[in-house]
Amino acid sequence: MAIIDLMAALMEVSMGFLAFLVIGGISGASAWIFYPGPSQGFRPGKVFVAFLLGFIAAAGSSFLGQYLGFFQSGQILEWASAIFASCTVACVFTALTK
Repeated sequence: MAIIDLMAALMEVSMGFLAFLVIGGISGASAWIFYPGPSQGFRPGKVFVAFLLGFIAAAGSSFLGQYLGFFQSGQILEWASAIFASCTVACVFTALTK
């Protein structure tokens, strides 16, 4: 809870750390699981890396878009950019590693 409050206070982000974690994590893990191609079985390490990359992409796109002035915190464009960035990064990672 303290991390979320600290992020909101320092970066003026209302979407918050957990939202990035959920959006990025779900899109990253689902990209790994549902991406077509030959799979060598379930590998928890690779799914975790896809989860982490999705989270970083979602948070990075939100912060970068706010910094460049494309949108403000909490707008629907922030959510859309976070989802698009995390899906794109996770799919590229999955395509390169599968």
